Amino acid sequence: MKSLAHIALYGFWLSAGVVAYTYFLYPILLFVLYAIAQLWSDLSYLMTRRDRRIGSRKSAILPDVSFLVPAYNEENHLPEKIENLRHIDYPKEKLQIVLVSDGSTDRTNQILSELSDKNIEVLIVPQREGKASALNRAVARAQHEILVFSDTSTCFAPDAVQKLIRHFYDPRVGAVCGALEFRGSSESQQTEGVYWKFETLLRLMESRLGATLTASGAIYALRRRAYKPLPADTVLDDFVIPMNARDAGYRILYDPEALAIEVAPSTVSGEFSRRVRLATGSFGALADFARIRLDPVTAFAFLSHKVCRWFVPFFLFSLLISNFFLSGAFFRLALMAQIIFYLWAGFGFFLRRRLPHIRYALLPYFLFAMNFAFVVGFYRFLIGRRNVMWQRAN
Repeated sequence: MKSLAHIALYGFWLSAGVVAYTYFLYPILLFVLYAIAQLWSDLSYLMTRRDRRIGSRKSAILPDVSFLVPAYNEENHLPEKIENLRHIDYPKEKLQIVLVSDGSTDRTNQILSELSDKNIEVLIVPQREGKASALNRAVARAQHEILVFSDTSTCFAPDAVQKLIRHFYDPRVGAVCGALEFRGSSESQQTEGVYWKFETLLRLMESRLGATLTASGAIYALRRRAYKPLPADTVLDDFVIPMNARDAGYRILYDPEALAIEVAPSTVSGEFSRRVRLATGSFGALADFARIRLDPVTAFAFLSHKVCRWFVPFFLFSLLISNFFLSGAFFRLALMAQIIFYLWAGFGFFLRRRLPHIRYALLPYFLFAMNFAFVVGFYRFLIGRRNVMWQRAN
């Protein structure tokens, strides 16, 4: 029994350490490093008085841009997206828009076929091939060096394209990731909305350290020569594409001023399905990511922000199981806290229609669902069940 107690003790503290590091210690450490980097930047500015901000360019010297939008069964979002594209503050003669319908079976193809805008090109793929193939087709059709990627459910701020492309005057820059805000139901605002604010804060601090890891597929720009055609089974396209650019030697930036608004899944269950698919792709691509050349700071951010979070569900399970074999006031309190958390998550599931208006009431339910999604995704990865076909979650 002593050996079992020792194993449980080691398992408890290892699991608690990984969970605490992922959600608490890493953000704190990141903030400290961010503050040091910001202080150094401020001191450098005081000594040199060089303007640190990147200004907008005059229309006459704006580069030509190809704006790429893949779509699958998007009849509900396409009209608003098309209007949004028409009101982007960018010279139309310099903006090529490519809309790709990937085997859509609703009115998506009809809506696209009726477009008559001179700068909009439509590519209709009869059979569904997956988002990666749709992106490859869109890039092949693109005519310009700067590519801007977006989703059909995303609306750009009028100046978002200009904010993204202003960084490409530096030849070292390969990709620029924009910022995303969510609109949706009261449930999504109290779950995905809260999570995304935390995620955005981490991305902002990582960008200050030059360790931007990923883009939101809803808004980012890429230098075309940094694009590497995606394998058909790619799931995490908005992670793989910037990582490929970094592997090619380019810098990856994050611009919080390049803003877009996304329609969030209206329920946690809708987000759960998307996370299962992303989790399956994450574990499947882990070996490929390990081969990408990363500087020490970026490698540290990748392990802390991504890899640790992917494996947190298993450490949460280990934390709970090992706690049952430990005695003492502290361990009883720890077990009680975990049980309360899971009970709270359960109540959140059953009372989710009544709790959205209570601030943070649904967070345990959301956190449990998102971690459980990675367990399901890991199982699907193990049995080789990888679904590369995208589904609309909202």
